[in-house]
Amino acid sequence: MQDQSLIVDTQSPPNAVVSITQRVLNRWANWLIGGLLFGALAVIVEQAVGWRQLLAPWYELSPWLLAWLFALTTMSYGLRAMRVRDYWGLKGHFPAVLRLTLLHNAANNLLPMRLGELVFPWLMGRYFGQGFVEATASLLWLRVLDLHFLGLIGVLILKLSQPSWIWWAAGAFWVAALGLLILVSRLGGAAILAGPGWASRLVRQVLQSAPKDPWLIIRLYGWTALIWALKFFAFASLLQSFLAIETWRLLVGVMGAELSSVLPVHGIAGAGSYELAAVAALAPLGVEPRLALAAAVNLHLFLLGSTVLLGALGLLLPVPRPDGNDGQRAD
Repeated sequence: MQDQSLIVDTQSPPNAVVSITQRVLNRWANWLIGGLLFGALAVIVEQAVGWRQLLAPWYELSPWLLAWLFALTTMSYGLRAMRVRDYWGLKGHFPAVLRLTLLHNAANNLLPMRLGELVFPWLMGRYFGQGFVEATASLLWLRVLDLHFLGLIGVLILKLSQPSWIWWAAGAFWVAALGLLILVSRLGGAAILAGPGWASRLVRQVLQSAPKDPWLIIRLYGWTALIWALKFFAFASLLQSFLAIETWRLLVGVMGAELSSVLPVHGIAGAGSYELAAVAALAPLGVEPRLALAAAVNLHLFLLGSTVLLGALGLLLPVPRPDGNDGQRAD
């Protein structure tokens, strides 16, 4: 029998959506490609560096440094939960939102081909009764904010590598572009999108899910800035333990690894694709590919260790209960 304590007045996604989700999760090709990338990475690392030599620097790292970097990483995921809570107005349900965030992150980092993204709308429906399409659309806008701030970090990297006043102007212009979100959200009710087709309804749903209140957009972007600032600081600090290069080059390496999610293929636990993206970002900057690969693998090991530990802790957090208050969206 299903545990009713885990379910909140759920609004299950349509049967068609559930069926599609199940087919995607069960596609053998996703797991085959992911497995091949994982195996290829293991072989390439052994041939190019050697696993014993690659892992040797961990013995010299301070446990206090690792604890501090793990704390920063944990804080970044706590801020992600705050962002989701703010977006949906889920006041009074932070433990459940944090659980959702940690489990979504674990699935995203461990499953191949970004199948973990499907966990977010599924858990939003399970815990808070939100529609599948609506929750997916909200996740899309959060990803837009993520990519926008990564673009701002890109401007910072250019500023550090080639100091000039023009980068301050470019950064200001880039931030001002957030105002387009207000315009985009208002297109959701436009007559041109009022057609009967499913495509029109889907586009309208996505546009209507965009944050409309300027103050909400500012808050969401503030959470986004804190999230990525903590993560980049932690990851660049750790990467510095394996690569003695300038700060801006370290940031480029972290940026490349984080943008591996946009690659057309993604290995199990990101194995292969994560390292490939990091090496591709660092090699053109004069970093020896063999050293870049070793550093990228070690950074990835830290990410996966944090993911597994935080995911396990997430399972210990309470979930909403159908007692009349929990799981309801606050106004």
